Amino acid sequence: MKVTVCDDCLSDLLRAERLLQQFKEEHPMTEFEVDKYSDSGQLYQKIENGEYADIYILDVMMELKSGIEIGSLLSRVCKEAVIIYTTASREYAMEAYEVLAQRYLVKPYTQEAFREAVETALTLAERREVALFSVKTKDGVISIDHTKIVYVECVSRTLHIHLTDGRVLRSIFIRKSFEYEIENLLADNDFQQVHKSFLVNMSQIEVFNQEKITMCMGTIIPVSQKRAAHVKRNYLNYIADRYRGGSIV
Repeated sequence: MKVTVCDDCLSDLLRAERLLQQFKEEHPMTEFEVDKYSDSGQLYQKIENGEYADIYILDVMMELKSGIEIGSLLSRVCKEAVIIYTTASREYAMEAYEVLAQRYLVKPYTQEAFREAVETALTLAERREVALFSVKTKDGVISIDHTKIVYVECVSRTLHIHLTDGRVLRSIFIRKSFEYEIENLLADNDFQQVHKSFLVNMSQIEVFNQEKITMCMGTIIPVSQKRAAHVKRNYLNYIADRYRGGSIV
């Protein structure tokens, strides 16, 4: 587990690092590494290069790249990352939640508020780590992190699994139904079957309407007419639940 802290105010950066160290001492069974940055541009570049942490503690207002900009990048390339925002003002709280931040801590935040935010973030990150989808391919059985899946399409009795890094994994010929093959994913609240041949990761949806869905990678997925009302209701509930998951402290 890796926790990255970014704040261009050195005293705040060092305080967050110190509180994280205290948290580790109080929870000896919890293991994580801490990476810290005072240069937000450097962190932004690292994320663009595909180097991700599990949890990000980001100051909202920074000179080179704001915490909101970094969060927006993460929402496109690493949606599974858990974000905690810190700032001296509540002014940007709504912008923070547009990138689905888990917490928004107003400086000077208390040690208790920081501890609770980190504990919740670690729990969320650990849950996201263990969800795997196994698929039989010509190269053998491959286990895929749920968060890396954008959508799954059934094509001529094979599964085409489209991943966040642009790759497409193809299964061998499936003998059972599409629904049977994806039941592991259907049990995950992030996923929904929107068509007889398509399952989507709702965290990867960019634009939604009754007839089609545009994924973050630009692909347009059809929504079957008989599923439209059900899909819409589930998606709206999903978005509402994710926004309710955060709080301002």
